[in-house]
Amino acid sequence: MLSARARQTFFEYVPISQRTHDDRRIYRKIPYGPLLDVFVLDMRTYRDANGSDDQTTDGQGIMGAAQASWLKRALAESCATWKVIAADMPLSLVDPDADRIEAVSPGNNGAPLGRELQIADVLSSIKKNRVRNVVWITTDVHYTAAHYYDPAKAAFQDFDPFCQFFGEIAINGESGVLTTNMRDCTGKALWSVILSP
Repeated sequence: MLSARARQTFFEYVPISQRTHDDRRIYRKIPYGPLLDVFVLDMRTYRDANGSDDQTTDGQGIMGAAQASWLKRALAESCATWKVIAADMPLSLVDPDADRIEAVSPGNNGAPLGRELQIADVLSSIKKNRVRNVVWITTDVHYTAAHYYDPAKAAFQDFDPFCQFFGEIAINGESGVLTTNMRDCTGKALWSVILSP
């Protein structure tokens, strides 16, 4: 009941277009012209229950099968220069809730397990379909950080390198260059990175 009431409150107070086939669907693509498509994920509604997250198969994953298929298809079809994936759970932060894993990674430092299997499938699809200029942004942590994911340094290697940021992103309308600034609570830039398309 608490979950149903929270979901109702969310839709009453957050301005999400209801033009999808599912009036209560949170995940969606927001186009911002030729330079940017934002893919907003819902990593809470469809995911499997928190557990040890060490299984070798996981049909539900963190996004559910339908959302993961939509994301792979929508990324492959996007003609925008930049594809920003707005994830509401960090990809590699280990977030234990007692003996259960709350986020994506169980922290096993090996081949993908549990919810990581679905993320690995999405990353493989991005690589296979040659989707370029993908940047992940994420929430659910309370600090500023930038992470660079490099297949040469990973147990699972079937993906192209990508960045995941906590901070502010700006795209230059003329050059298409994407700049990310990591800021503190006063607005001071702590770190910046410039990415060319």
